[in-house]
Amino acid sequence: MNNSDKITKYFLFAGSFLILIVAGGMVYSLVGGAIPAFHKFGWHFITSTNWNPTEGRESYGAMPFIAGTMITSVLALLISIPMAFSTSLFVSEYFRKTPVASVLSTLVDLLAGIPSIVYGLWGFYTLRPVIMHLGLSPQGFGVFTSGIILAIMIIPYATSLSNEIIVMVPNELKEAAYSLGATRMEVIFNVIVPNARSGIVASYILAFGRALGETMAVTMLIGNANKVPHSLFDTGNTMASVIANQFGEADGLKLSSLIAIGLLLFVITALVNTAGKFIIKKLS
Repeated sequence: MNNSDKITKYFLFAGSFLILIVAGGMVYSLVGGAIPAFHKFGWHFITSTNWNPTEGRESYGAMPFIAGTMITSVLALLISIPMAFSTSLFVSEYFRKTPVASVLSTLVDLLAGIPSIVYGLWGFYTLRPVIMHLGLSPQGFGVFTSGIILAIMIIPYATSLSNEIIVMVPNELKEAAYSLGATRMEVIFNVIVPNARSGIVASYILAFGRALGETMAVTMLIGNANKVPHSLFDTGNTMASVIANQFGEADGLKLSSLIAIGLLLFVITALVNTAGKFIIKKLS
């Protein structure tokens, strides 16, 4: 091994080791900050629906925020999948290498990079009044509104990733299917989807992960009520939004509880990613 190879090897090792240090430090900080909350409330902290910051009667539970996070994220994923899948097929298959596909692909990439606060502002001044006008929510706030804005946010993200995967399906496979008399629809669902499904699923899992941790757009639209939503049109809160709203003024047991919520969000995201890798492995 020459000197350049050794330098490259050490450089790569240092970069990988640095990532481990950062990840370990993150977990250590979250666990250390969350210990007082778990020591006070035990594992009941995860299932409790009570959030009372009154001094002398402090009681905190994470369930309202876990429920709000999962409901909004799952709703966003369910809305985004058919739209992202349709758009990716439109761009990468039906109108591939045409001006229409080029313009739409550029627009999708642009939308994927827009900051979440911009989506939040758009939802507040455009989507919220529509929800109010339809009578779905008296004030226009709620889980449903947040789920829609999250879906709009992750559609470009999932579409852009799916495009790259679908384009990578070998043309030889598609041409062979066409030569046997297959229709466009048969090629899509019998050739393209089976060969690209693991990558497509991965794009949706990554999009779901982004929805789980989204903060500002949800904070502006969900209503920020510390309770478990009883319907899609009820107000609520998410794990990220409650931390954003209350972290600056928190101390003592409340601060520890917010850090514990952050730790739970970290764990949930890690579990989603692990499950996603397992699913992708099974589909490959």
